Amino acid sequence: MDSFDNLKLSSHLASAIQEMGFTQPTPVQAASFPVILSGKDMVGIAQTGTGKTLAYLLPIIHGLKFSNQINPRVLILVPTRELVLQVVKMIDSVTTYINLRAMGVFGGTSINTQKQLVMQGADILVATPGRLYDLAVSGALKLKSVNKLVIDEVDVLLDEGFLRQLT
Repeated sequence: MDSFDNLKLSSHLASAIQEMGFTQPTPVQAASFPVILSGKDMVGIAQTGTGKTLAYLLPIIHGLKFSNQINPRVLILVPTRELVLQVVKMIDSVTTYINLRAMGVFGGTSINTQKQLVMQGADILVATPGRLYDLAVSGALKLKSVNKLVIDEVDVLLDEGFLRQLT
């Protein structure tokens, strides 16, 4: 695939991608876009630095329309606080011209503050499993509206003992 134009992105999404300096999709991005848009499950395996985050974010954001509901519609599970921050930053860059709300939650910070933020609403929630579990058990977070689930770096999540929170 020669350019992002072939993906038929919305003009807002295409503008944001261009401003980020990306001109053509990587192989994992080109392969994932039609699969994710079709609603099928997908496992993406590629080296670090090949654009896996955009590979799942672009088609998910492309298909996500504005909503003022409180509960997240997309849940992205990641193993570390650093990855939460990185993914939220990428979402913020990609949605520069799109009215979507993204939020990251992770341990090591005040759960009460995060409860308040979660109850204000988000379209996309990026979370570590432990904090996701705590927020869901407390009743602050309802997952009933999630229709897209991404488990990023699932191998690391399983290696670090998050299996209990994932099941």
